Formats: sequence, C-alpha cells, structure tokens
Amino acid sequence: MSNPIILPRIMQIGEGASEDIANVLTSLGCSKPLIVTDKVMVQLGYIDSMLVNLRHSGIESEVYDQTIPEPTNASIQGGVELIRQGGFDSIIAIGGGSPIDSAKAISILGTQGGEMREYKVPRIVDEQGLPVIAIPTTAGTGSEATRVTVITDEATDEKMLCMGNGFMPVATLLDFNLTLSVPARVTADTGIDALTHAIEAYVSRKANQYSDVQALTAMKLIASSLRTVYHQGCDKQAREAMMLGSHLAGVAFSNASVALVHGMSRPLGAAFHVPHGLSNAMLLPAVTKFSIPAAPKRYADCARAMAIAGDSDSDDVANEKLIIELRSLNSELQVPTPQQFGIERDKFFQLMPLMAEQALASGSPNNNPVIPTQAQMVDIYQSLWQSA
Repeated sequence: MSNPIILPRIMQIGEGASEDIANVLTSLGCSKPLIVTDKVMVQLGYIDSMLVNLRHSGIESEVYDQTIPEPTNASIQGGVELIRQGGFDSIIAIGGGSPIDSAKAISILGTQGGEMREYKVPRIVDEQGLPVIAIPTTAGTGSEATRVTVITDEATDEKMLCMGNGFMPVATLLDFNLTLSVPARVTADTGIDALTHAIEAYVSRKANQYSDVQALTAMKLIASSLRTVYHQGCDKQAREAMMLGSHLAGVAFSNASVALVHGMSRPLGAAFHVPHGLSNAMLLPAVTKFSIPAAPKRYADCARAMAIAGDSDSDDVANEKLIIELRSLNSELQVPTPQQFGIERDKFFQLMPLMAEQALASGSPNNNPVIPTQAQMVDIYQSLWQSA
C-alpha cells in the first residue's frame, strides 16, 4: 500500500531564514504579496522589518493585520475582500498558527469564492488559491507544513476543520529567532500542541512509515526542549529544537491525520474560547490513558522516543511512565483544568453531549486507536472536571 506525501515546495530552515523572503518570492515568480498577520507582529516590529526587506528588493506589498487568535469567518473577511479586488499574486503569512490558518483560508476564498462552511470536512479541497509563503513565529501548530486550516463559524460556534492540498503553503521559512520573544504561556500551549500532533500522528490509524519517522523525531526534539524554553525563553538551542520539532510534527500529522485529542479539543475551544494548544493539553493525558489499550506498543514507542522510558522497560511500564510524564508536564507548565480556566460548571456539563457530537462529526476520532462512542467522550470530558 502506498501513501501520498504532501509537503511545501520550498522549505528554508535555520537562523535568519525569514530574511530570505524576497528571494523566495522571486523564485516563485511573485512580485505583489499581501502580508497576512496580526497586531502583535506589527507591534513587535516584524512587519516593518519585512516591508523594508521587500522594498529593498523592489517588491511592494500591503498588510492585512486583522487576524485574531482562533480565527473566524468575520476575522478573515477583510483579507478575502482584498484578494477578490485583485492585484495580489501571493500571500505572506507571518505569525502563529492563527495568521497562517487565516492566510490559507483567505487564499482559497479569495480566489475560489463561496463561504468557509462550504469547504469544511468531509469536502477535500484540492483547488488552488494564491501561493502562501508561511513564516511561523511560534513552535507549535505546524500550520506552515499542513494541508489543514481551522476557522470558526460564528453563527454556530463550530470550529470548522478544512482539509486538502489547496491549503498547503507553497513555501515555508523556519526562523527560530522569531520565537525568542514568545511569552512563557504561549510557549507552553503551542509546545504541548506540537507534542500532541506528534503523538497522535504516530498512533493514528492513518500512520505510515514516512509520518512515523517525522513523528518520533519530533517527540524526541520537543520532549528534550519544551521545559527549557518555558523556563528560559532566550535559550537559542532549545528554541531551534522546538521549532524543528514542531515543524516535523506538522509534517507528520498532515500526512497521517490527528485523532481523538484534536477531535475533542476543537469543540471545547469553540464553546469556551480555550486556546487550541491549551485545550489539547487539558485532554492529552486523559485521552492517552483511554487509548493505550488498543495500541500499547505504539504508545510505548512514544515514551521511548521522549526518553522517559528505556529499551529495557516493558510496554506496560513505558506506558505508565508516559501517563505520569504527560501529567507532570501539564503541572510544570501550569496547564489549568477547565474549572481553573474559569469555565462555568453547569454550562460545561450541559454542553458535553453537543461537544462530543461535534467531535465525532469532525472525523478525527475515527483515526484514534480506540474509536470512541459519544458516551465515552462525554466521560472523558467529565474526567477533566473531576481532576480539578
């Protein structure tokens, strides 16, 4: 059996990679990009530096900086209108996962038309939009290397999973220098998000030899560096390892799919405005414990890749160590429970059946080693509250 592997056409990796943006645009035959970003990137001075860089090479551009965390139909609409008005031949996405996800959606909607809900799973979007050059500034989402975007439908509060080759960036520039200013909380949330991507890609029913190699390497890099970057954000060696690990985790899950954690995380985030990486972190220990019985060897491999279990440990011992480590990581990185996050108990319990229903509808739980029932997902949601 063969597996299709989809990657960005150009990947430039290393310190200062973002400074080569003009050369990358020229190599793609592009000369009028729209820069899609957020207000934080503007305030940090990254956008001014990029504009100077582009002008020095004779490339004029405009900036759309209205993207928001957990992007919505409304937050991307201004960018869509700019593309529909014409004049742009490419999009530069710079920021965390939200600006990059926004840019992917803007690229497709701006050229193909329609509404975002028309492009959500189960539709596979292979139509092409404007080429997207992705420059991540966090080590977590892996969006710069995935054929996935997630946009919230404000009318229903549904986080719409949209997938297909049309969402894959044409080029990716990985410059860990851009992550040095990321606050500890964002570093933690995006870092556990990346670890979740790697673990879920490895245990996914759609895993393949190629994605396995990326996922295991990602786990090794992330597990050895995440605590360091959380406590010592200026550690360049650890930041570089996290950036590469996050990227490889993105490659892995884009070519193998995520599973139950992500399926349950999206509705939790949509209903209670929990940042995506944080909702993944809340769920990862409980979902892993639930899923281990169906894939004990695979999860034990994860523990060994993360160097928390040795070759002499049995799979059962390795998996016990894995659960302990995931809980310990959440504790050290101060991941709150739903209650600690400020979610109202009655509303949480009221919405659990709907969240489970939405999770099933996304398709991600079907990739899990144990394909859960709706009732089992409700039990997992409930366990998050009881762990408070």
